[in-house]
Amino acid sequence: MPATAELERMLRGASLRVTRPRVAVLSAVHDHPHADTNAITASVRAGLGEVSQQAVYDVLGALTAAGLVRRIYPPGSVARYEARVGDNHHHLVCRSCGAIADVDCAVGSAPCLAADDHHGYTVDEAEVVFWGLCPACSTTTRST
Repeated sequence: MPATAELERMLRGASLRVTRPRVAVLSAVHDHPHADTNAITASVRAGLGEVSQQAVYDVLGALTAAGLVRRIYPPGSVARYEARVGDNHHHLVCRSCGAIADVDCAVGSAPCLAADDHHGYTVDEAEVVFWGLCPACSTTTRST
């Protein structure tokens, strides 16, 4: 996980003012990949004390717009946030517990997949969600 100085450098590099909430939220996203807003808020509050949920939403919006974090929407789930940006990776989602894991691009360079009919769009990203059971849930399912 990046040190505070590195997080501050990332914020400045994205032309964002360095504030304690921004550093704390960016740190929480790095420390807890695929976390939802409630988990990120709890992590930030553990480090800073009282911070409003709205402040965390605002910081996540700014970090997402600046390209420092990525917002993903696994079907059937609330928005999740991750610090892995700049590539076109995909996700594995456990049908049982909801755990999420990164999967590198299936083949080739971004967008990794080519639409058979792009309808005139300029495609720059493709998102694939692989569904199944994580190792822990697979073991539990087999043993019950």
